[in-house]
Amino acid sequence: MKFNTQDAVFNLEYNAERSHLIIPEYGRHLQKLIDLATAIEDREERNKAAKYIIDVMGTLNPHLRDVPDFQHKLWDQLFIMSDFQLDVDSPYPIPSREVLNQKPERLAYPQNFPKYRFYGNNIKYMIDVANKWEEGELKNALIIVIANHMKKCYLSWNKDTVEDAIIFNHLYELSGGKIDLTKSEEELSTSYDLIKVNKKQSNKTQFGSNGKTIVKKGKSTKNNNKQNTRK
Repeated sequence: MKFNTQDAVFNLEYNAERSHLIIPEYGRHLQKLIDLATAIEDREERNKAAKYIIDVMGTLNPHLRDVPDFQHKLWDQLFIMSDFQLDVDSPYPIPSREVLNQKPERLAYPQNFPKYRFYGNNIKYMIDVANKWEEGELKNALIIVIANHMKKCYLSWNKDTVEDAIIFNHLYELSGGKIDLTKSEEELSTSYDLIKVNKKQSNKTQFGSNGKTIVKKGKSTKNNNKQNTRK
């Protein structure tokens, strides 16, 4: 049989002429299969075709078989890919176009615009909680924790040392005058204790330029081991 090149070129399909893929991850062949199942007139045969398509979709996503409600997701995608034209008996509620196109509500983003932004919003929340507590040792301990954390936040913004009086004044202002440590004799943690970082020793401090281990804190070294071996 002679091959007609003109007919082959005439029957070629270009992406610009093809229908839109609703869920491109499943590919063109599965989309065509769903279109054929939608066109079946017999309802029983249409239900069989839908179950077969669900099996094929599950085979394409084997990593999702253990995910809860995996079958429910596949049936929803089947109706979505059919443009909600497929009329079959689904074991799950059939989604609607209105629910799919429904826009989510806008999330309210907290914009408090605090005066001292380097403290953050969480400090203000903690201060508000401390204001609601009854007077006692537990509340006093919480206030000291808040003040130390404020000092740590201040030092992360300003690397210089900060006096406790500044933190106490800020705490008094942020608490609305309910927490007053300006006249107390409380002392916060030192700036060194709040900002110190455990740094790892570099190779230059552990080893000399010749690659030999440096003697430090009485630990045995390569040089000492060599001397012991000679003895």
